[in-house]
Amino acid sequence: MSTKGMSLFEKRRRRNRTALRARGSGRPRLSIHRSGRHIYAQIIDDAQGVTIASASTLEKDVRDTSGANIDAATAVGTRIAEACKAAGVTQVVFDRGGFLFHGRVKALATAAREAGLEF
Repeated sequence: MSTKGMSLFEKRRRRNRTALRARGSGRPRLSIHRSGRHIYAQIIDDAQGVTIASASTLEKDVRDTSGANIDAATAVGTRIAEACKAAGVTQVVFDRGGFLFHGRVKALATAAREAGLEF
């Protein structure tokens, strides 16, 4: 794929994602996406190419709170950890997706760790 038209942010995001896959840790990947209004989390098994679990601020339980704040990110982190436990996953690799580990991304990661995920 040509990277000629990509911004530096997109290039860094792609490079980090492929680096996580190339390490071959065998662990599923906790992938984060943050937009202006919502935050999304997925547990992805790159070996099989399937999504094991997902959570976002669009779900009914979390939708009542604003999707663009730390409280909502904390709720999503807790929900993704619970979904992982239900699927039998306890260890993951954290993929911040090119976003800085600060604010909502950090809140989601901290909540997931406190709920039992190891990364």
